Amino acid sequence: MTLAVRDSSLSDPNIESAVRNALRENPDGVLEAVAAAHCAPYRAVLDCLPSGSAAVASKERFDRIWEDLTSWGPVVFIVHTDDGVFETACTIPAGSHARGYFNIHGDSPLGGHLKIERCAAIYFIDRPFFKRRSCSIQFINCDGQAMFKIFVSRDENKNLQPEQLARFEKLRAETAL
Repeated sequence: MTLAVRDSSLSDPNIESAVRNALRENPDGVLEAVAAAHCAPYRAVLDCLPSGSAAVASKERFDRIWEDLTSWGPVVFIVHTDDGVFETACTIPAGSHARGYFNIHGDSPLGGHLKIERCAAIYFIDRPFFKRRSCSIQFINCDGQAMFKIFVSRDENKNLQPEQLARFEKLRAETAL
């Protein structure tokens, strides 16, 4: 797998060094906390992850990635803001572009309207989280913040679902730069 050249938005080498050190010291910590502690955009923290942990896909791959996700079965959809972390276990419904939004509709608890033109990049993240492998597809906006994240689900033993993990790895290989 070839990983994309990172487009780090950290212009201060001291902050970049501090972020990299924080990630080395706590490799499975909460990335939003690292960003907040160093006054760095979330995307810049993703760009500082160790080699092999992050692969970037162009925002132009959104439709291809979303369409593939609709056939994965139940995943975990997360929106993480300063005010809370909202998680929904759901299937990803189909969507369509109209009136400036990507409109999500279907038989799923997930529905709504995304301003997808604000999507700047899509990251495939494969890293430890609380001592377990975690794989997610993260949609990053033009402000360098996460719009939302879609995680490979886990089985009853808290292991990643093997079929979804294979789909994640295949989609990453096909769409990442």
